[in-house]
Amino acid sequence: MFILHSRSKSTLVIAEHNNEKLGPITLSAVTAAKKLGNDDISILVAGSNVSKVAEEAAKVANIKRVIIADSDVLKTQLPERVCDLVVASQNQFKFTHILAGATSFGRSLVPRVAAKLSVSPITEVIAVQSEDTFVRPTYAGNAISKIKSKAPVKLLTVRGTAFEQAAATGGSGKGEQAPKADINTDVSEFVGQELSKSDRPDLQSAKIIVSGGRALKSADNFKILYDLADKLGAAVGASRAAVDAGYCPNDMQIGQTGKIVAPELYIAIGISGAIQHVAGMKDSKVIVAINKDKDCPIFQIADFGLVGDLFKVVPELTEAIKK
Repeated sequence: MFILHSRSKSTLVIAEHNNEKLGPITLSAVTAAKKLGNDDISILVAGSNVSKVAEEAAKVANIKRVIIADSDVLKTQLPERVCDLVVASQNQFKFTHILAGATSFGRSLVPRVAAKLSVSPITEVIAVQSEDTFVRPTYAGNAISKIKSKAPVKLLTVRGTAFEQAAATGGSGKGEQAPKADINTDVSEFVGQELSKSDRPDLQSAKIIVSGGRALKSADNFKILYDLADKLGAAVGASRAAVDAGYCPNDMQIGQTGKIVAPELYIAIGISGAIQHVAGMKDSKVIVAINKDKDCPIFQIADFGLVGDLFKVVPELTEAIKK
C-alpha cells in the first residue's frame, strides 16, 4: 500500500539590495509570494557585509527564514554568481516557488537559474491566481495572458507596480547561513559602474513623474521638464523615442523595455502614447497629457488632457506653481 503525500509549498524570494538597504521591489515580491497561499516564505540575502540588510529582511512581515550569503565574491551581485547560490539553496530546501523582481537584476538572474534547473521561467507576473496559475502582460502590455505551470519549481519575476509592498516590520524571520555553493568567478567580472546622482526621486518609487517625448526636439529642451519636476518634487522620465534620439540617458526610459512605473501622478509631455510606452505607465493613478496633436493616442488613456504647444504650456504651468 502506497500513501502519497503532497509536497509542502515553500517560496524563496531573492532580495534586491545595495549591501546596505533592502530594495522596495523585494517587499512587492514578498506580497506576491504570500498570494501563493503558503506561510513558508524565505528571503535570500546575497552580498558583502550584508548584516544590516539581513536584519531588515528578518523584520519583513510573513518571513519565516532569512538565508544569508555574505562574501566578497558576491559584493556586486553578478547574476552568474548569485545563480550558483540560488541553485545550491534550491538543492537543499526544495522550494516550490522562486521569485525575484522584474528588474534588470531579476531579469538577468531568474532565466539563468531556470536553465540550470531545467524549467521555463514565467516573467513579468502581474497577478497570482493560485500556486500554479499566473497572469502576465503580452503584446507590449496591451493584453494579458494566463499561464498555468506544472513545473516542480516555478520561477517568476514579478512586476513591482502590480503588488503592494509587504509591511517592513512585524516579522521575525530566523537567520541562517546559505548552503555552500561552488560559485564560478571566471564566467564574469565586475569592471565598474557610473551612478547618476540626482536630488530628484527615483523613477520607480516617485509619487509624481514628469515625462517627456520626442516632441521636445533636443536635450537642452528637457530643461523645461526639469524645472517643472523640481517645483513638483517629481522624478523625470522619458519615452523610448526621446532616449533613442539622445535627449536623455537610458535610465530615464519608461516603457515595456524600460522602467515600469505607477506613480500617483504621471504627466506625459510631448509623448504620443505608443503601446510600448503606455505599457510602462498605464497603472499610474492619475495621467495628465500635454500634446499639440489632439488625436494622439495618449489622450485615450489620460484622465486630463491639454491640447497645446508644450514650449508655451509647460513654462506657464511651472510659473503658476511657483506662485
